[in-house]
Amino acid sequence: MNTHTAFIRYTRFVLVFVFLVILAGGVVRTTQSGMGCPDWPRCFGRWVPPTDASQLPPYFEKYLKQQDIDHTFNAYHTWIEYINRLLGALLGVWIFIHTVWSFRKYSKTNRKIFWLSLLLLLATGFQGWLGKKVVDANLAVVKVTTHMLVALVIAAIPLIIIHLLKRQERLSNKRLKWLTLVTLLVLLAQIVLGTEVREQIDEIAKPLLYTRRETWIARLDHYFTLHKIMAWLVAVLCIGIFWLSLGYKQVQRKGVFILVSVLLTIAMGLILAGLNMPAFAQPAHLLMASLLVIQLLDVRLKIK
Repeated sequence: MNTHTAFIRYTRFVLVFVFLVILAGGVVRTTQSGMGCPDWPRCFGRWVPPTDASQLPPYFEKYLKQQDIDHTFNAYHTWIEYINRLLGALLGVWIFIHTVWSFRKYSKTNRKIFWLSLLLLLATGFQGWLGKKVVDANLAVVKVTTHMLVALVIAAIPLIIIHLLKRQERLSNKRLKWLTLVTLLVLLAQIVLGTEVREQIDEIAKPLLYTRRETWIARLDHYFTLHKIMAWLVAVLCIGIFWLSLGYKQVQRKGVFILVSVLLTIAMGLILAGLNMPAFAQPAHLLMASLLVIQLLDVRLKIK
């Protein structure tokens, strides 16, 4: 295997790892573990978080008093949040290696690859800083939404790099080109709406101590209604992309993936709405929506 092929494979590995971190973030939100470590980058002032309340530092209340959370220690929440942070830090290491590698291999022959890799590293650093701000702001919805959108940018950059390096022939179809672009924009708006709905769920569930799940959906406002309407709009658009892709070998398989992804995303949404917000469906819903974004971008990059 030559170094060019090895670099493409490593870039794919980075892309997969980004989705692992997105999934871990979804688990954190689902289990209400976002403030399991109330300080950043350490956790209760330690690099290795405690496993028992007896291991807390004597001044641990200084962390909890500045947050609007229950002033008790929960090792389950703490370690879920800490593992999420470790995965994020590990992703930063992989991306740093990617940037160094791209500099050594492409800084003179294909500077666009190096600059994209550097942008990936900077975006990841910004995401880490934003993670601290999310903690400091006690999971403020605007910062959580921005955190999610930056994660999608981090996932998009390796895909763009792969496309540039493979230099595949791009097909020409204006209808598919614009339909894919419109679908991407609608889906991104849908994801932003989804973070707003998720914030409302948190506000509803917290006073109920995260019990009585059967009452949560009924208390949501017009954002949830709009979220449902846009979900079906995204589905219709994706079906259109699937239909148009059947005529082009370059994107046939991607069209099938898009169709399957949007159906699974809607299925997870229906499970959430119809089965009283089961915890397993929430990170799955987020992961499928994120994968759909990248698959749509993949198709878009294959079109002139």
